[in-house]
Amino acid sequence: MQYRTLGTSGAVVSAYALGTMTFGAEATEEESHAILDGYVAAGGNFIDTADVYSSGASEEIIGRWLAARPEAGGRVLLATKGRFPMGAAPNDVGNSRRHLNRALDDSLRRLGVEQIDLYQLHAWDPVTPLEESLGFLQDAVAAGKIAYYGFSNFLGWQLTKAVHVARARGWNGPVTLQPQYSLLVREIESEIVPAALDAGIGLLPWSPLGGGWLSGKYKRNQPPAGATRLGENPERGMEAWEARNADPRTWDIVDAVHEIARHHEASAAQVALAWLAEQPAVSSVILGVRSTGQLADNMAAAELQLTEGELIRLDEVSRPRVGVYPYGPLAREQRSRKLSGGR
Repeated sequence: MQYRTLGTSGAVVSAYALGTMTFGAEATEEESHAILDGYVAAGGNFIDTADVYSSGASEEIIGRWLAARPEAGGRVLLATKGRFPMGAAPNDVGNSRRHLNRALDDSLRRLGVEQIDLYQLHAWDPVTPLEESLGFLQDAVAAGKIAYYGFSNFLGWQLTKAVHVARARGWNGPVTLQPQYSLLVREIESEIVPAALDAGIGLLPWSPLGGGWLSGKYKRNQPPAGATRLGENPERGMEAWEARNADPRTWDIVDAVHEIARHHEASAAQVALAWLAEQPAVSSVILGVRSTGQLADNMAAAELQLTEGELIRLDEVSRPRVGVYPYGPLAREQRSRKLSGGR
């Protein structure tokens, strides 16, 4: 397993993090504990959850796992999030000081810990002043409730604004950002990745397998069925599946991934994960699994070394469409300068 620093912090995390959105929903507590055991045994040390995952059940399952394995507490880093509704009252949502204070205390209680290593705002809040949210996070660091903080699903300008507000106030700054990122979803490279690189922010990509498309579970023009999320519950996104299935780019990417996988005698998922782990600013890729079998396959990506030619091929076949101003012209200029060796 490869280890990296969490953004510009001194904390060291494994290149693959364990996402736990399935805990308490698609994975029972027994299955979840087995997944956690397998993850740590494979060298993983970074566990990501959120208060809204299974309405708090995910955090509780992790908390009971930690209580039963006290030796693990000193070896793993815990990340959780707050922002989304955990109740029906008007103040049970958002990034206000009032809501975050309760959300953080509730997460600490469910996890059974005194400090959370990485606390993340789950999304931007257009109502709460950013200074209020960052002030709360600064106080939480000072109180020892959290070690570091980061964001999830922020835009480039939102991330940059937060970084500079924190600097102007002399506060601790964010160290991470969780965006959706995969071979199928690379639009964040236009602004979010450059903003993260500029600020020294570590990326923690979620949905690295594009909702299962990059694992090989879907076939061209064959609606999902059986033991897949869409097969079990078509209402979760059949319209999106149909749009992606009808896009030739999807199958160009999937075909390239499978060809490279065959060359390495690896799985398609391992190839997609290995590509993502090599992208600029990525600190740790968040794995979302429902079983120990899926975990073992995904974690094996840590041993897969793609060649420079394979990385270039995957980069080219999955290049995001940026033909509209300003991203098209700017992207073409940046590629031209890179090829010519200029800035």
